[in-house]
Amino acid sequence: MRIGLQVTPERGNYPEKVARLVADARRVEQDGFATAWVPQIPDEFEALTALALMGQATERIELATAVLPIQSRHPVAMAQQALSTQAACNGRLSLGIGASHHWIVESMLGLSYDKPAKQMRDYLDVLLPALAGPGTVEVANDTYRVHQPFDITDRATPVILAALAPVMLRMAGERASGTLLWLADEKAIAEYIVPSIGKAAADAGRPAPRIIATVPLTLCRPADIDGARVFAAQRLGHAEFSPNYQRLLEHGDVRDIDELLMAGDEADVLARVRGFRDAGVTDLAVRVLPYGASTAERVASRERSTSFLASLATSAEFGG
Repeated sequence: MRIGLQVTPERGNYPEKVARLVADARRVEQDGFATAWVPQIPDEFEALTALALMGQATERIELATAVLPIQSRHPVAMAQQALSTQAACNGRLSLGIGASHHWIVESMLGLSYDKPAKQMRDYLDVLLPALAGPGTVEVANDTYRVHQPFDITDRATPVILAALAPVMLRMAGERASGTLLWLADEKAIAEYIVPSIGKAAADAGRPAPRIIATVPLTLCRPADIDGARVFAAQRLGHAEFSPNYQRLLEHGDVRDIDELLMAGDEADVLARVRGFRDAGVTDLAVRVLPYGASTAERVASRERSTSFLASLATSAEFGG
């Protein structure tokens, strides 16, 4: 199992935002992580732009979006930007995309969220051949009429789908390189995700898919675990707003992000990391969630969590 780290733009601090993103990417590479995962936060820095900058500052690590909503970009525009970013990353970009959620697509963007799986299927009809290399994309489906030449790069760009429901998991197995998950625990992955996407890939004659679990982590004293879980729920909890997340949670043992949080000392965290590996996860995309009463404590918490995770990422047990 490969271990990567989520890199998010620092809120505010605009004069230093780009420099901090680049420095964080360099740190991820120097620490031996496999991947830097950049989320597309609705009100923050554009993720592909961030990865293009990171690609110029790193040499080895995979650079990936986690994830871009498809509704905000025409698939031709998405392909052009992704291919350009791929060139800047020297072939190390993986494109994570998703159908997002109704509160983002409808409430924030003012766009339709009708039949998101159908939207994704029609979108991939255009995007996948565009990303496959130079040539002309000719597509006529219910949503798009595209006759578009592409001559940006000869490096194919893998696509990873954020997939939670059966239809999307089947699509990820049949047409993409894998799936990227949020709010999926070990049980849901082993008993629901792996069988569903694995069968779809096998039936389509495709390689075994990547199964990427995004999980928050707080390395802390056992006495602080409850506090860290409360903090995680305050910062990251939003499952109640999404029917997609609710349906996924029904397949597992956790009920929201506070229970998914890998919290505790080194032994506690290691046990959870091994649990995800044993469930069939191929990539762990970790979001370090620092915890503490003061800024100094939170900085120290982030450093301890990141350093311990780096020791796992570079260990023989996890493919380092």
